[in-house]
Amino acid sequence: MKKKNNAINFVAEVGCNHQGNLKLAMKMIDVLTNFCNVKFVKFQKRNPIELLGEEKYNSPHPVPANSFGKTYGLHREKLEFDISQHKKIKAYCKKRKIEYMCSAWDLTSLKELISLKMKHIKIPSACNNNIELLTYLFKKFNGFCHISLGMTNQKEEKKILSLAKKFNKNKKLILYACTSDYPVKHEDICLLEIKRLKKKYGNKVGAIGFSGHHQGISSDIAAGVLGVKWIERHFTLDRTLKGTDHAASLEPDGTRRVNRDLQLLIQSLKYKKKDILDCEISQRKKLKFQN
Repeated sequence: MKKKNNAINFVAEVGCNHQGNLKLAMKMIDVLTNFCNVKFVKFQKRNPIELLGEEKYNSPHPVPANSFGKTYGLHREKLEFDISQHKKIKAYCKKRKIEYMCSAWDLTSLKELISLKMKHIKIPSACNNNIELLTYLFKKFNGFCHISLGMTNQKEEKKILSLAKKFNKNKKLILYACTSDYPVKHEDICLLEIKRLKKKYGNKVGAIGFSGHHQGISSDIAAGVLGVKWIERHFTLDRTLKGTDHAASLEPDGTRRVNRDLQLLIQSLKYKKKDILDCEISQRKKLKFQN
């Protein structure tokens, strides 16, 4: 009988929390490996003008206090690494023995990431209805296709699965339960969406995951109990730094604890192999009422 894989893969999402600083990005990788013992780290790749269009590119940032440029496009440019920098990050991840992952927000970025011959590419919630993007991913990429379902209705979910099936990639598809708010209130996390996704798609896709933008770590452990195989949380060195995502991110100790607790959960989430375990025998002799 094939042994069941109970692993829960924890992904630390650096995203844009590196603030466009390559040295800071490398430092974050060091902390994730040395202190947090995390095995997966994820970045983001955008082509701002292609993604935004000219009008949005030249519009002001909706939250000026978080802006790194005079326009939203220039803000995004400041936070963006080019493909040569991503190649350096990937090489450094290999050196530090942590798996490099990345989200593609547009077709140009997706093509560049595929050229890096990576194992995992994610499509964010904001782009999961971009049929051209998804088609290229399923047609050209042979690794694991991760897709978040924030801001997504069930009709759109079905379209994603149908497209993956068309290219025989549904078993390499990981669908993430997600609420797109930063940070999201606990009453809006809606963890039972995991049960719905598992019931509806569990035997049709590679795995169900959970992408959280909340504060604290209790919901991550609960997601593990509900049966996800992938959990993603944003990571920062300091939640008070300038930028939208920091407030919804875990700092190093929170990241270390949630990763540790998920691994402990894997060990404990099972039935007893027999009525009385070996560890209970001496206690039974000492404590149990004898008839």
